[in-house]
Amino acid sequence: MAQRPPSAAVLVLHGGHENGTEPPPPGLLNLPGVRMRPFVRALRRATRAPGGGEDGTEVLVRQVRYVHRGWNGPRADALHDALAALDALGEEAGDVPVVLLGHSMGARAALRAAGHPLVRGVVGLAPWCPPGDPVTQLAGRDVVLVHSNRDRMTSPQATQSLTARARRAGARTCMITVRGGDHAMIRRAPAWHHLTTGLVTGLLGTGSLPGPVTAALGLPPTAEPTEGTLDLDRLRAERGAAGLQPSP
Repeated sequence: MAQRPPSAAVLVLHGGHENGTEPPPPGLLNLPGVRMRPFVRALRRATRAPGGGEDGTEVLVRQVRYVHRGWNGPRADALHDALAALDALGEEAGDVPVVLLGHSMGARAALRAAGHPLVRGVVGLAPWCPPGDPVTQLAGRDVVLVHSNRDRMTSPQATQSLTARARRAGARTCMITVRGGDHAMIRRAPAWHHLTTGLVTGLLGTGSLPGPVTAALGLPPTAEPTEGTLDLDRLRAERGAAGLQPSP
């Protein structure tokens, strides 16, 4: 049976280092890449076409391959890798809407690459959001950033600030706090996985976003940063919240 063309795509960007011009290590030695594997598996299950995929995959899930393991200051190597991956995805799938899913450095690259014409939304996990990073490229995009209140590697306060700056620049933004989580997303791992799958499928239109997330994305540009900040545990208490299942 002929494979159906994809209707959308997800591009996954794992984390990295602030500096490092060497290539990422291969396979299981690349811990930031390994960290994203459960998210990739969950997304592929959630977006698999009916019939176990025999009729073709409606939503492509692809991963960025970095040339260098670090961001490397003004070189912004991960950003260039993300843009190259988006161009390749366009050649493969055509003009389909893309949601970027990034962790840490990968989330920074996703936010910076969101001006690419294929991108419709960004889901950033424990994102690295330096205060001086631009936000104008996020105009017209849906941006949901998820951060642990106990993260010691990247700043949840900087994430909240970026959501407010991006909203003023014309983006639709929301931040979700994972109480008791960590930067590596090991603590409360099932909660991270379920939440992320629900957010990505919701932004793609193949699922439904929780009502409070939709409301936060609809806030006016003048909204205070705290107005667009939600708590994961309160979201889980909402009935029918976009696949957010009870988890530790």
